[in-house]
Amino acid sequence: MIETSYTIKPIGVIHSDLTNRETAPRQGSEGAPDAWLELYSTVAEGLEGIAVGDEMVLVTWLHQADRDLLKVHPRRDKNRPLTGVFATRSPHRPNPIGLHRVTVLEIAGNKLKVGPLEAMDGTPIVDIKPVLPQSASLGRTNANLINPR
Repeated sequence: MIETSYTIKPIGVIHSDLTNRETAPRQGSEGAPDAWLELYSTVAEGLEGIAVGDEMVLVTWLHQADRDLLKVHPRRDKNRPLTGVFATRSPHRPNPIGLHRVTVLEIAGNKLKVGPLEAMDGTPIVDIKPVLPQSASLGRTNANLINPR
């Protein structure tokens, strides 16, 4: 196998009331607050075409994650068996990329207010993509992400 490395440059940062990983919601739908995305001025013109009410997929770099873990107890529940990180939504993984489905609530220059968002204050933003109609449904899901086995 050929090992290659890539550089990912953040395009902005998240400003959120969430500052403690232990008390933060695991998913946006579990009581996460709204937050502001501040994009760097060098990429701000890329926001053109985004409107209030748009659903977006926010891609983040989960900078506080443990990149050496390959197995976790889903949802930090020790009663669940250790499971490979690629079968979970754990932030702990070799490349801690976060995917967050959010709705745009407000636009102010190079800032978007979105919600709900479970990412921590200071989390780097890697990309923002629109939710496409054909990908709007969840489809088949891994039951282990929600229900214990």
